[in-house]
Amino acid sequence: MKTSIQTVAAPLTGIGIIIIGFVYDVLFAGIPYQDPTPELQARYDFHSAVAGTLYMSGCLVVLLGLVAIPFVLRRRGRTARR
Repeated sequence: MKTSIQTVAAPLTGIGIIIIGFVYDVLFAGIPYQDPTPELQARYDFHSAVAGTLYMSGCLVVLLGLVAIPFVLRRRGRTARR
């Protein structure tokens, strides 16, 4: 059980980061204003950029975790045989 949790830890962490980005996007950026003042537009752009960064970093962690799974399983198989 411990090995299966450690194997999928990185992809699950990435999914968690994506969920945090979504919650941040909904709470702080929200729906763009129809006719905003420059201050409101700057605030929206900032929060939207932060949410986008969280989305991208979460996707990167998920992809790297998925790529690493076969290598981790192969390594664990070699150490279990010895």
